[in-house]
Amino acid sequence: IPKIEFVEFVEKFPALPMPVILGEDTHHTFSAENDPLPEAMIAQFILPLERKEVDEEFTEYVPCFAIDCEEPFIALVWWKAELLTYQYILATFTEKGAPIDKKVIAFTKVTGDTIHRAVTTIDEDLAIHVAEGTETNHVFDASSSITRLLEILPNGQIVSSL
Repeated sequence: IPKIEFVEFVEKFPALPMPVILGEDTHHTFSAENDPLPEAMIAQFILPLERKEVDEEFTEYVPCFAIDCEEPFIALVWWKAELLTYQYILATFTEKGAPIDKKVIAFTKVTGDTIHRAVTTIDEDLAIHVAEGTETNHVFDASSSITRLLEILPNGQIVSSL
């Protein structure tokens, strides 16, 4: 298998100025506007970052965007679809392609009659505002609602900040 250059992988992610909002259906826009990732790119750049075994037959990846910033790292967001779990993943890399950090920043998970969602806004300062909540039988449970704040540090680490 020929080795793919990191720059070719990054080119699949159009640079977007912030702010960006990631919600339940945002991936439809990205999958319509961006070319799919070839299997070889997924194998070389995404699968090594996965913490658990991926069922490749039932898992799909959609390149979303690169965060357009002046920092000395590259920040990419992709959408990962598995059976009843959909995630937006933010990963940071050195300019040579070495992984720095990776976090799930928005998601939809379905368990029985319960849907757990997190929607995210990434602002101009690379602050990541996450709002999570749960609905059961189509009724939103306000007591399940939490907000979190993450940020991307100048070294590319993605950390919680309060």
